[in-house]
Amino acid sequence: MNQSHQNIETKNIIIAIDGYSGCGKSSTAKAVASRLSYAYIDTGAMYRAVTLYFYRHKVDHFSKGQVRKALTSILLEFKFDEETKSSHIYLNGENVESLIRQMHISERVSEVSTIAEVRHFLVAQQRLMGEKKRIVMDGRDIGTVVFPNAELKVFMTAQVPVRALRRQKELERLGQSVELSEIITNLEKRDFIDSTREESPLRKADDAIEIDTTDLEFEQQVNRVLELTEKVTLVKEF
Repeated sequence: MNQSHQNIETKNIIIAIDGYSGCGKSSTAKAVASRLSYAYIDTGAMYRAVTLYFYRHKVDHFSKGQVRKALTSILLEFKFDEETKSSHIYLNGENVESLIRQMHISERVSEVSTIAEVRHFLVAQQRLMGEKKRIVMDGRDIGTVVFPNAELKVFMTAQVPVRALRRQKELERLGQSVELSEIITNLEKRDFIDSTREESPLRKADDAIEIDTTDLEFEQQVNRVLELTEKVTLVKEF
């Protein structure tokens, strides 16, 4: 990492990072937030936590009545974990950070994310979290819907085979063994659902800067976003 990126003095801004699953959005966003002393909000974890609740309680996501009733019983919080030095998501007081990464949740999260009531419920919470700025938020509609006026918007992409390998390694760290072909199928399905849904589809904001992470090492991804942050804050100072 560049020495110049270790202590960046910035004005209070919102950094919105969107893109496809497996591009390194979350890990990059976490690192950027840490180095800027910003709060990190993992919106993907929020959708996964709702999906976990629906799965556990057998909520029929085609039933608006069941969905609306279920959402009134969901409380989501982010708490800093001293052991891992990272924020974990809590669902009704339970730490579900590892549970929401399981494959059966990954297979269902895109469908739950298409539900308008779910998106409205979570977008309202995300906007409240960003009122004081100084946040890095990643997802699929942050720069287009949640924070269309964010000072910095990044859109991350990567080739599917590379994304699948990254996801496979993530699952292995969680003790799950999944065939690469199954992960590729899951990613392609999620890409299609996310990009074609009626409610807040995944797309690059007109003023977002695209970063293709296919051939980038992790530190290169992080440094690229930090460089963009410096440029934005320098422009704001004039």
